[in-house]
Amino acid sequence: MLSRRFKMYFSLYWIIMTIVIVILTLLFLLIWGLSRIESFYRQMQLIQIPMYILMGVINASVFVFMWLFFLRGGMTKIAAGKVKAADVNVKWDDVIGIDEAKMEAWEVVQLIKDRTMLQKIGGRIIRGILMVGPPGCGKTYLAKAIATEAKVPFLPMAASEFNEIFVGVGASKIRKLFKRARLMAYGYGACIVFIDELDAIGRARTFSMYGGQEGNATQNQLLVEMDGLKDKEENVIVVGATNAAESILDPALVRPGRFDRKVYIDLPGVDGREKLFTYYLGKVKHDPNIDLGRLARKAVYKSPADIANTVKEAALIATRNKKDRVTMDEISEAIERIEMGAKRRRKMTQREREMIAYHESGHLLVLYRLHPTEDVFKASIISRKETLGAVHASPREEEYTRSKDAYMADIKVALGGYVAEKLTFGTTSDGVSADFRSAMAKAHIMVWRLGMGKSSLVGDYTIIPKEQLSEDVRKKLNEDRASIFDDCTKEVEELLKKEKAVLEKCVKELLAREELDYDEVKEIFDDYDKGHKKTSK
Repeated sequence: MLSRRFKMYFSLYWIIMTIVIVILTLLFLLIWGLSRIESFYRQMQLIQIPMYILMGVINASVFVFMWLFFLRGGMTKIAAGKVKAADVNVKWDDVIGIDEAKMEAWEVVQLIKDRTMLQKIGGRIIRGILMVGPPGCGKTYLAKAIATEAKVPFLPMAASEFNEIFVGVGASKIRKLFKRARLMAYGYGACIVFIDELDAIGRARTFSMYGGQEGNATQNQLLVEMDGLKDKEENVIVVGATNAAESILDPALVRPGRFDRKVYIDLPGVDGREKLFTYYLGKVKHDPNIDLGRLARKAVYKSPADIANTVKEAALIATRNKKDRVTMDEISEAIERIEMGAKRRRKMTQREREMIAYHESGHLLVLYRLHPTEDVFKASIISRKETLGAVHASPREEEYTRSKDAYMADIKVALGGYVAEKLTFGTTSDGVSADFRSAMAKAHIMVWRLGMGKSSLVGDYTIIPKEQLSEDVRKKLNEDRASIFDDCTKEVEELLKKEKAVLEKCVKELLAREELDYDEVKEIFDDYDKGHKKTSK
């Protein structure tokens, strides 16, 4: 093993070693030569030596510059250096919330550890692992954990670092990276190359007679390096990570023999989110009475990065409020700030405030009464971002498909503000534009793409060019879309007229408090329902 390490270091640093030996030899010869001549001539030589050195450095610099930029296509220095597994220091237990992906990745770790046994029986270590998933789900973290557990060198790179203007520079960087990786694998038994945001160089290749083929050349070199067209095989494992869909990557890149294993990393479930809150809250001083299960249920569709950011923001809020620990209040405020934006106090007329309060109360009432999958997280008439008020919804649990009822409920909630304004003031404001845009888009998807209209037309008509659709088909589709809008508007009007009292109560509370969270909203509706039952009896 020591001889392999010596050969590895010599291959990596032979240029530096040669330069050092040459310099030491020249210094020895210089000192020896000066000691053999008379003192007068020795002084003359010592005076001229700095000038010789300066001229030599200038000439060498000019030569290297010209050689690199005109003969070699530019500087192709690789930013990736060897990172020891101990320096990565991301342990397997530190990766939380993506247990299924960890199980798949653990098999890879075992293969790397047992590579000697694998080779004895004629097997071959896998060449590549492709990690696919949304941003912030722990792909990079998992790659570091694999390196730590396998105890092999880790060469991290961003795919964008291979994109260059000059043709051939990106391919040269790929060659240098894999040359270094093979030397590391020779010295340590294996090496992991991690390429983040792989889609930057891995998208399907395009071919054009007008040039612009640098991306193709870079990807072609990556394909060759991963294919192992070398005289010796070394255990170099390429780990690629991407947020993009696997389908946009070049088929030659994702075929077996290059990326042999695909690990799909999804957003954590409720158990994973609870573990994440436990982990990140363990890093700060916090109230031990915080209900972590409730927090996990409120954080549906949140990634590990989102949860880490929430706890970090809560700690900042607690510090600003001069508290010595994070409580549920700070966490709720952190979620609001991240989801809805910072509060902006604007001076408005009383009529504007009332119209905004009725608008948001309309959304609030329809969401609370009619939506089958979402609850009210926060209702506010305080300006945030570009809005003057907002009703923020929170999913009750993860959904991987949406039903027609859920789409219809989305449209009804979007129309709630418009209907409340119209019933109360007899007119509406331009605050309904974003609501109409959202509702119209959903109705269009339901009819044109999902076959949820009233007519017998079923299919995805968005993939057919409009000029190929008959006038009759387009008319029916548009009528179905208008029918959904009309039905939803009528149902919302009936609901708001029927429950005018609770609408007014919500408006009153919003004008007084400016914000209502779920518990306060629930209390309003519970009180109304109890009084309504007594009256009906």
